[in-house]
Amino acid sequence: MIKHLELFSGIGGFRKAIDLLGNDFGIKTKCIGFSEKDKYATLTYKANFNTLNELEIGDIEPFASDIIEILKLGDFDLLTGGFPCQSFSMMGKQKGFTDPRGNTFYSITNILKVKNKTSFILLENVQRLRTHDNGETFKEIVSSLMDCGFKYIYSGVFNTANFNLAQTRNRIFIFGSKKKLPVNFEFSQEAVLQSFININQKISIVSQNTILDVLSKSVAEKYYLSDKIKPTILADGSKNFLSKSEINQLTARPLTASMVKMHRACQDNYYSDDFILAKKPKEYIKKEFTKKELEKHRIRKLTPKEAFALQGFGEDFYERTKIAGVSDHQMLKQAGNAVSVNTVYAILYHLIIKNKLIKF
Repeated sequence: MIKHLELFSGIGGFRKAIDLLGNDFGIKTKCIGFSEKDKYATLTYKANFNTLNELEIGDIEPFASDIIEILKLGDFDLLTGGFPCQSFSMMGKQKGFTDPRGNTFYSITNILKVKNKTSFILLENVQRLRTHDNGETFKEIVSSLMDCGFKYIYSGVFNTANFNLAQTRNRIFIFGSKKKLPVNFEFSQEAVLQSFININQKISIVSQNTILDVLSKSVAEKYYLSDKIKPTILADGSKNFLSKSEINQLTARPLTASMVKMHRACQDNYYSDDFILAKKPKEYIKKEFTKKELEKHRIRKLTPKEAFALQGFGEDFYERTKIAGVSDHQMLKQAGNAVSVNTVYAILYHLIIKNKLIKF
């Protein structure tokens, strides 16, 4: 059995991937606990996973500063987490460890120092993390993990679009091991992708070729843009920030936690009915329209169900979340913050099945 702890869990992207891999390959898995301080994300998490007899940590920082509390955790093989990225993101102020959100990283190492039987870690963050502060932030992260006994630290940037999801999303994953690894072991997008495309059995992840596999042909009127907001959404930025706004992208732009606020179409994803309903959508997108012409089209944003799908969460996940009473606003925020399930699944397959690193 593989026991794992999911920190900064959000809606459970790591856990979902572990569960799917376990079911597909007959591996027993057990989540011993999870941490998430956002009450709405926790509601979604508990609506979709059986958390009975698991330690619900809540806010990680007070927990991780109390050795007595940490000792309440059972032993586990793998620690996962997408620790807060706002302080490292290109869209943030890039303060890094001078920002309190950056300091939450040390909650991970505080736990690992006490729970020193943990052999593996898998963490996720924004691509910017590698180069932040001329690489000093990343050096500090690697050094801190090595101080916890992880002698072998690997990292790689992975694009969600390469793992059967119709979203461009580049994220860095950090893998650490206390155990000696095979001489020829590789941890990179290329190595993981090679393992992934050679899986020779049916697997249960969500699979998409383009956004057309995600978009519903009929949605509620509330998802459509008003005539008043269309010029702003379609505008190519302002004099201080110019960027080409385009709709109907076959591969979605990266989902953001703030997409519910509706930014311009150079940042968020918008689609016209003409594109969605076209008999030959790939031919349709070759047509050129002026901004004024586009303003006459019926254009809409993503629905929460579609946003969840672009992160690898199936329709059943969305339905359980909706039944739990989570609002559209919160679901879109959660989708933007989530780790892509398919990417984690592929990495875990590479580590556990292909390279047999984590015994089960």
